[in-house]
Amino acid sequence: MDFSFFGSPADACMQGFANRFSQALTTAGHTQTSPEQAKLILSFVDPDKPRPFRRRAQATYIVALLRLPESPEDILRGAYAWMIRSLGNLLIAVVGDERDPRTYFVTLERGYYETKAPYESDRHMQELVDRLTPLAQSHLIVDNVFDSDLEEELWGGGDAIDQLYRAGRTLDGWGVLPTPFPIEEILPPEEYRHVHRLFQLGGLSYGNLSTRHDRSRFWMSASGVDKSNLREVGKDVQMVKTFDPEIKAMRLSQASWMKGHRVSVDAIEHHIIYREHPTVGAIIHVHAWMDGVRSTEINYPCGTIELAEAVAQAVREADDPSRAVVGLKNHGLTITGRDLDDIMERVDGRIVSRVPMA
Repeated sequence: MDFSFFGSPADACMQGFANRFSQALTTAGHTQTSPEQAKLILSFVDPDKPRPFRRRAQATYIVALLRLPESPEDILRGAYAWMIRSLGNLLIAVVGDERDPRTYFVTLERGYYETKAPYESDRHMQELVDRLTPLAQSHLIVDNVFDSDLEEELWGGGDAIDQLYRAGRTLDGWGVLPTPFPIEEILPPEEYRHVHRLFQLGGLSYGNLSTRHDRSRFWMSASGVDKSNLREVGKDVQMVKTFDPEIKAMRLSQASWMKGHRVSVDAIEHHIIYREHPTVGAIIHVHAWMDGVRSTEINYPCGTIELAEAVAQAVREADDPSRAVVGLKNHGLTITGRDLDDIMERVDGRIVSRVPMA
């Protein structure tokens, strides 16, 4: 993997961190190159003059590097906005006195965790490389193709929309559909338009829901919509037909007059599960947790084929794939069921809003 630094370190501590990190990446077989050619961008945060690296493609993975000489009371609150301002996929914060700083990962899912190895040790840098490499090398499946072939009798959605609406209202009542950080309030308009063009970012609530329509198709909540108010086909809910591997995009059915709102980024995960398990009738994903669940080993980003395959593998290995509960490391839960009512009844009273970080 090609990597590059962007910007300038804030102080001698951050310069030393960058030097060691560069050496660790090189030792692991990665190649330092120019920012224009790199897959991984390590972008220094300058709080006085924020200057984000503007990726040219979705595949570019940006890690914001933030120096905090004094430890804030809340790491997430103190660091998250800088990740957004840096247009980052992830943030690494070096916090505290330069003689013994601490290192934190801060994620887009509004979580954070501290590295385990001592700061000055080789194991510390190896831990950073081991955690970061699979994330930076993962592959997003966020593009959609809109086919104007949705049957007229499905334009209103019918019972499927009613089911999704009821389930969304229930999840919202449980407090497990958190509102994302208000990205449009943090980024300047030009930068917001830039990331919106690349990713069609939404932002009204995290999580997603889907319900099977037939052997190959399923209804799913759209990206960036209020999951507690799923009412309109083509806007709040989309019909997903299949995954097109040649163009790496999800194919959706809609009426010609519909506006073409993208489906949730996790559609590839739901697609794999529905295709493999005919008895699965519904799936929900929430940024919440349940005690005793099996978890994936790597916290791949939302919408990547790697996350989809890791979750699908856990569903395959479940005692009953049609009623599986899979933990997504540092992220949340994916839950399958015979239908949405089945899922809601099984998890009622068992879900907690705080996701453990490790």
